[in-house]
Amino acid sequence: MEDKSEGYSSLGIISRTDTLPHCQRDDVLLQGSQDACVSRFCIRKVIKTDSEVLASSDSGIQNYHLDSLALNGRPPPSRNLSRAASSISFLYKGDEFGTALMKFTYVIACQMYGVHKMAGDAHAEEIFYLMKNNEALRVAYVDEVHMGMDVVEYCSVLVKYDQQLGREVEIFRIKLPGPLKLGEGKPENQNHAIIFTRGDALQTIDMNQDNYFEEALKMRNLLGEFNNYYGIRKPTILGVRENIFTGSVSSLAGFMSSQEMSFVTLGQRVLANPLKVRMHYGHPDVFDRFWFLTRGGVSKASKVINISEDIFAGFNCTLRGGNVTHHEYIQVGKGRDVGLNQISMFEAKVASGNGEQILSRDIYRLGHRLDFFRMLSVFYTTVGYYFNTMLMVLSVYAFLWGRFYLVLSGVEKDAMNDTNNGSFRAILNQQFIIQLGLFTALPMVVESSLEHGFLPAVWDFLRMQLQLASLFFTFSMGTRTHYFGRTILHGGAKYRATGRGFVVVHEKFAEIYRIYSRSHFVKAIELGVILVIYASHSPLSKSTFVYIALTISSWFLVMSWIMAPFVFNPSGFDWLKTVNDFDDFISWIWHGSGVSTTADKSWETWWYEEQDHLKTTGLWGKLLEIILDLRFFFFQYGIIYQLKITDGNTSVSVYFLSWIYMLSIVGIFMIIAYAQDKYAAREHIYYRLIQLLIIVVIVLVIVLLWKFSKFEIIDIFTSLLAVIPTGWGFILIAQVLRPFLQSSVVWETVVSLARLYDLMFGLVVMAPVAFLSWMPVIQSMQTRILFNEAFSRGLQISQLLTGRRSNIDHD
Repeated sequence: MEDKSEGYSSLGIISRTDTLPHCQRDDVLLQGSQDACVSRFCIRKVIKTDSEVLASSDSGIQNYHLDSLALNGRPPPSRNLSRAASSISFLYKGDEFGTALMKFTYVIACQMYGVHKMAGDAHAEEIFYLMKNNEALRVAYVDEVHMGMDVVEYCSVLVKYDQQLGREVEIFRIKLPGPLKLGEGKPENQNHAIIFTRGDALQTIDMNQDNYFEEALKMRNLLGEFNNYYGIRKPTILGVRENIFTGSVSSLAGFMSSQEMSFVTLGQRVLANPLKVRMHYGHPDVFDRFWFLTRGGVSKASKVINISEDIFAGFNCTLRGGNVTHHEYIQVGKGRDVGLNQISMFEAKVASGNGEQILSRDIYRLGHRLDFFRMLSVFYTTVGYYFNTMLMVLSVYAFLWGRFYLVLSGVEKDAMNDTNNGSFRAILNQQFIIQLGLFTALPMVVESSLEHGFLPAVWDFLRMQLQLASLFFTFSMGTRTHYFGRTILHGGAKYRATGRGFVVVHEKFAEIYRIYSRSHFVKAIELGVILVIYASHSPLSKSTFVYIALTISSWFLVMSWIMAPFVFNPSGFDWLKTVNDFDDFISWIWHGSGVSTTADKSWETWWYEEQDHLKTTGLWGKLLEIILDLRFFFFQYGIIYQLKITDGNTSVSVYFLSWIYMLSIVGIFMIIAYAQDKYAAREHIYYRLIQLLIIVVIVLVIVLLWKFSKFEIIDIFTSLLAVIPTGWGFILIAQVLRPFLQSSVVWETVVSLARLYDLMFGLVVMAPVAFLSWMPVIQSMQTRILFNEAFSRGLQISQLLTGRRSNIDHD
């Protein structure tokens, strides 16, 4: 198809997705070659608050165009080449501008642009504004033309703004055989938009990235690296470092900035040389465009398996004999996520992507075709990091469950009494200090030492610890473990939009519970119950120092997984917000479900969505899930023999007798649920009568047990530690067996019981938050830790003004 406006040929296929790629092309001389050029392809995500981010990134990427103009036009040094582009109009005259357009193409591939234009969406107006003010900018999108009779024609379209005509004009329109989005949207979007670019090199940029004019001037040097041999081959991917510029927004942003800075500098440098296992991790990397065009594009787009699309470009490059290098003298700015929910969703996406990578043929082939030492490097720098993190958390589980068994079986007591068993005692007292997440910060200290010196690096590390960095990294470890393990066991990884919204937003308790309930809160409560039982039965608890030294790291893990979302939540310990959050949580728990009810409105809808991963699980995965859930029954088996009523009897009949009481509790719950559904609304007196009869029977049983057995009142509270975990185990197994139970009368009981458990879990998590909110100084301390001093002062003033305004409105 002939180009209507610029006289060159092109062909493109555009897919439809939520993402908005932004493609840009830089043509700079390649060591004297006048035809060499670089195409920049920038992936951009459009959401309601992202217009300013897109405009800021667009302004930064346009520096490549200004750089091409400067190098071609050779303006006098006194001429102003400001970023605002307010004084460079003189460069548009003559051949310099035409040469720059040949050397540089800049394309935003927004598949939804056509739909937004038809709907009059503000996003389309903002993209049109960018085209109007950036003459080098092009937009690629998919146009859906309705031909009637339910026939839709799909076309790939490339448009630009014509300064002379004063309107948007088409450059290409290519008819497609059908809708394009067959796999993951983001990689499909990358691959289809490459055809709308020109040149020898291609660079992919995220929307949350920026660029600087002085860095754009180095592009000529970077492109020259394609002519140099690194080893026996020329490079096919030129790695570029990133400059994280969002570190000063909050303490969380500082943590992520330090972590990312160490990864994109020290880590990438070592991976490239001497390990020779650097893949494609960041979108600033520059591709050999022709090399990748003939080998399937810059990323693979298969559904689910290629959820982490960028690293598969590195896998594909390595497997096909390519060479990846890293260069420190040029960088691109990047803004990381700065809110805990955004960070957690990003880490969940990356962890799920690594779980899918383990199942991919690319990792399988790399493991079989690389030499032994390079294979180990690939493992520990890709999926091995997440695998080892999962093993670290599983080791904590094994450690605590092992101590739990030893203390309830009496083995630990015998070992402590045996003076000749010193080696066994030493093994029992081993600590898992590594779980604190301190080693996660080690690369940051090394990188900061290289960049700023040893003493500033030590000071930064201490400052991060005072800002509760260990709390954050321990919490992040739980996020990676949960989603990585779930993907391996169940599959079904999906793209999670992080949003990158404004950081100073107070998240409600119900929203926090929906996000972290299964990944952190339930697991932390399980470990906390084990620690409480261990403290009440272990002979080591009599020695305060030994017990603290043995369990402090485990208690820190439990505290981190429960409290981190609230510590890093703006105004997380404000008393009024906590009260409002509690009311919102209770209404969410008891809200009824419906066809159009969303998860943020109804607990039942959210509960069913939390089970979606079981739909993609095979027989062996479900069987393994049931086996793992059986651990909750061990609480009952271990605690039942510690009750006073057993009088030291260790017969197995005691355990079977305990199941009679367990089934009795389930029966009582079913009777109450049935009475509530039948009598609570219209014949309330019968419902109260049934409740009264049940209470009388329970009291009578307790009196008889206290009179004719060794029963003590403390047994009631001790047995709760056995009953509650056993009931939770039943619920988890029932979820796995949902296809068989959903049509039976048992399922309604399961749903009602699960609702009560989530209510109980929510109250357990809410209790320390409410206590800290009640303390008058905690909120000010949290704000000061989370944000810098100037912002903290502004936030306090805004809260005062808000309170005064609300009082005026009330009057």
